[in-house]
Amino acid sequence: MKAAADDTRMIRAEVDPRITYPCYKPLDEFIDVDRLLSLDGYITERIERHIAARQDDYFLNQHRLDARAPYVPGVREIWLTRTPPGTPYNYLDLDKPELWRLTDAAEEFSELTDFLATLPFKATGRMLIIYDDSGAEVPAHRDHLRTDVCHHFIWLRTNRRKPFYTLNHETGEKLYVDSYSAWFDTVNQFHGSDAGEGLTFSIRVDGAFADDFLRHIPTPALNPASKPALWASLSNTRAASQR
Repeated sequence: MKAAADDTRMIRAEVDPRITYPCYKPLDEFIDVDRLLSLDGYITERIERHIAARQDDYFLNQHRLDARAPYVPGVREIWLTRTPPGTPYNYLDLDKPELWRLTDAAEEFSELTDFLATLPFKATGRMLIIYDDSGAEVPAHRDHLRTDVCHHFIWLRTNRRKPFYTLNHETGEKLYVDSYSAWFDTVNQFHGSDAGEGLTFSIRVDGAFADDFLRHIPTPALNPASKPALWASLSNTRAASQR
C-alpha cells in the first residue's frame, strides 16, 4: 500500500524566534575530516559491489512535502546496524543503542565503522549508508512529526557530489549543505537531495551524543526537535554556496 503524503506539510509548530529556516549546523570542527575523506575510495568500491549485487533495501519517503512525489524514490540503503529479529521497527527508536546490532555490512565496511566509533557519541544506534547511481532525487521530506523528539545524529559524506539541501517550505528557499558533516532539524523543516551525476552517497549515524559534545548545544524553551536549528541559527553558519 502506498504511504500517505505529509498531510500537515504546510503547518510549522511554534519555534524559538531566533531560528531561521532553512538551516543546518556543520560539525566538521568536531570530527576528523581528513580521516573521513580518506575513506572515499574505500566506501565507493564497496558500494559498487552492492550495486552489482542489487540486493539492498530502498529508501522510503513517507513524510514528503509533495503528495505527487514517490514514496520509493529509487535510492538505496546499506544498513550497518539493525534491530534484532523479533524487535518491531519504530523510527523513533533510532537513538536507542540497546536496540541495535552490527550487521555483516559493518564488517564489510569495517574501516568506516571504525571511524564512526570516533564520533562524539557515548553510544550509537542506527547507522546506514544511503546511495544512488541512477540520477534519482530524494524529494523534500520530514523524518517524523514529533516536535517533542530530537534525534541525536550526524550526517556525513566523503565528497561533495551529493547535492543535499534543507528547505524552508514556506518560502521555497533551499540551503545546500557545504560541509562534510552536519546536524539539522528534521521535523520543523524539510530536506532532500537533488539528482546527482554518477555515484552519490551519504552516511547517517544516530545515537546519544557524548556529554562533552552536548555542552556545545543550546536548548530551546519549546519544540525540542528544533534544537539543531537553534544551534545553527545562533552560530550563523549558513552555507555560502546556494544553487
